[in-house]
Amino acid sequence: MTSRPVDPSHLHAHLDGDARHSHTIEGRSQKALSVALGLTLLFAVIEVVTGFISNSLALISDAGHMVTDAAALGLALLAQLIAKRPPSARHSFGFVRAEALAAFVNSLAMLALVAWIGWEAVQRLLHPEPVQGGVVLVVAAIGAGINLLVAWVLSRDNTSINTRAALVNVMGDLLGSLAAIAAGVIIYFTDWYRVDPILSIFVSLLILKSTVGILRESYHFLMEGVPHQIDYLQVGNDIAGVKGVLSVHDLHVWDMSPGEPALIGHLEIHSLEEWPAVLEAVRAMLRTRHGIDHVTLQPEAAGGKPL
Repeated sequence: MTSRPVDPSHLHAHLDGDARHSHTIEGRSQKALSVALGLTLLFAVIEVVTGFISNSLALISDAGHMVTDAAALGLALLAQLIAKRPPSARHSFGFVRAEALAAFVNSLAMLALVAWIGWEAVQRLLHPEPVQGGVVLVVAAIGAGINLLVAWVLSRDNTSINTRAALVNVMGDLLGSLAAIAAGVIIYFTDWYRVDPILSIFVSLLILKSTVGILRESYHFLMEGVPHQIDYLQVGNDIAGVKGVLSVHDLHVWDMSPGEPALIGHLEIHSLEEWPAVLEAVRAMLRTRHGIDHVTLQPEAAGGKPL
């Protein structure tokens, strides 16, 4: 007698009593990212050309940041499309981590850009080069307007770590545009060319601070770290304090998707007859005290033997 093939959709289904977590990212529109990507790409081309024509490091760094923003937005859009794919026989957790992965890659690219700007700024401080202040002023002003529009579009969707990472990039680029405006004004009226690399370094430090935060957050999620709002040791103590639990071990807490913590572990209890009541008490405690709804626990007899 041959067994019936297992239906993958049934394996991923949530039955009565199961936690209602999601393996996919639903309800997120790609419209915001698409509009932001189009605007950023359009102005990036203009700013790259005028940046080299005017020989302004502030404008070149802003142009480079715009190009990086376009790449970040493109990756964010691609990641959200991938993350919407349902779980499969090969990827039982789905693709929700694609967003964090893209945010991590974006942050690494930003670090490389900051390093390049810093190196170029030092060279120009030692050997100042003439800059066309008027061109810098006009182009940077237009860039600031574009960045404000893109930031407004992205701020309408703050539920995604990757959209927030892209928004950080855009806000950093807005600072770059403002610095370029200041550099253009000062150079136009005073011909003090060193202000160009000085403001570029200042903006790079601001960008670096924001980028490190996104890098740390995405890395923590990808490495399945304990969610920041959850006290791992307190969770273990609270489980051990439930009536009928003798001890807790092999306990793990992580985010299955952003904002959806999960827990697995082994509990030592007296007998199998007690397990339904113990399990219900532990699940209720974790849900009310720690906001953990997706719980998988294995009962064991005293001494660590599975029941």
